[in-house]
Amino acid sequence: MDKPLRIEILAYAPTAFYHCAHCEVLWRETGFGEAAHREQLRSGLPEDLARDYQAVSDWVREVFSRHKEAVVLQVIDAASIEGFLKTARYGIRSFPAVIVDGRECFRGPDFGAADQAIARRLVAPASA
Repeated sequence: MDKPLRIEILAYAPTAFYHCAHCEVLWRETGFGEAAHREQLRSGLPEDLARDYQAVSDWVREVFSRHKEAVVLQVIDAASIEGFLKTARYGIRSFPAVIVDGRECFRGPDFGAADQAIARRLVAPASA
């Protein structure tokens, strides 16, 4: 396989907001910045979406440990413009969702079907 298999994951992701670079230095030096960013990430999602995001994170680690450089994963925030466009293009109505090689789309927090599609594509990649 010449290039890695592309896997895109759409999920609601926690967000932290930052100040300009100069202000961030000030916040970091005073000790307030890191705590504020941790709190934003911790409280950035409702409990059910945070569980889904943790499941995505765990699955991404598993995929990397199994397939290493044979795959390239990209997590896309479903609330972003790119997430909105992917949602419309693939007709996604629930998250998380996994798009394998731009061709197959799987929905929900059970990643078994996506795992099977990844294994199939890595063993016998489809012709372009």
